Amino acid sequence: MKHIPIRLGPLALLLTVISICMAVLGILSFTTARADYSLAEKYASTVQERYALERAGQDFLRQAGEALKAGDRLEGLAGTETDEDGITHKTLEYEEVRLLIGIVPEGDRGFRVVEWRIQKDWEPAGNEGNLWDGSF
Repeated sequence: MKHIPIRLGPLALLLTVISICMAVLGILSFTTARADYSLAEKYASTVQERYALERAGQDFLRQAGEALKAGDRLEGLAGTETDEDGITHKTLEYEEVRLLIGIVPEGDRGFRVVEWRIQKDWEPAGNEGNLWDGSF
């Protein structure tokens, strides 16, 4: 019986390359999962802020409706401002986000919402490159 020599050199090299590729893919998968988790946490925080503002805005609309049913004027509501067009504005803030609400009384029907805007101030983290600032 004749023995055929087994060459382990190419096989060892192939297994080494496969091991390195699997390690790199594992590290990349872990990094991607961590980034996704971080982004999901930021999104959850944003949604909580917006829902808290939406709830406060709905509470304000309920108070405005009750005030109009009682025969009061919208100008008497706390924290509101009325402009020359008769629009009563209320600004609600939660952390860094603002909700701007504008309502107008409409006869016997109550009021109509003319503005419902959520805003968040944004400041760039640093120099955004050589961008045009809008001035001449």
